[in-house]
Amino acid sequence: MAAVAYKINKEKLEKAAFILKTVAHPTRLAIVDLLSMQERLSVNEICTILECEQSLLSHHLINMKLKGILRSEKDGLNVFYSLKERDVTKLIECIENCNCNF
Repeated sequence: MAAVAYKINKEKLEKAAFILKTVAHPTRLAIVDLLSMQERLSVNEICTILECEQSLLSHHLINMKLKGILRSEKDGLNVFYSLKERDVTKLIECIENCNCNF
């Protein structure tokens, strides 16, 4: 059998690993899922929907914003978040369609 030539695209794999590490938490995945259905949500709205503490949620939101997954917009006293990298929603779809045994 002949060996198949395969060239690893390190840059692509590193970007994928970076995104996976960034969203690899149930709360972060839930945020991505929510923002895939809504154009933007305030911190309070996300907090209410996910039933989590605002300080914990803010930590996740800031982390994902700093890593380029989310963007934020201040409107008065509220901060609204939206997806900057919309393609990250494909991860959710892939996971939902996966027939892995977990």
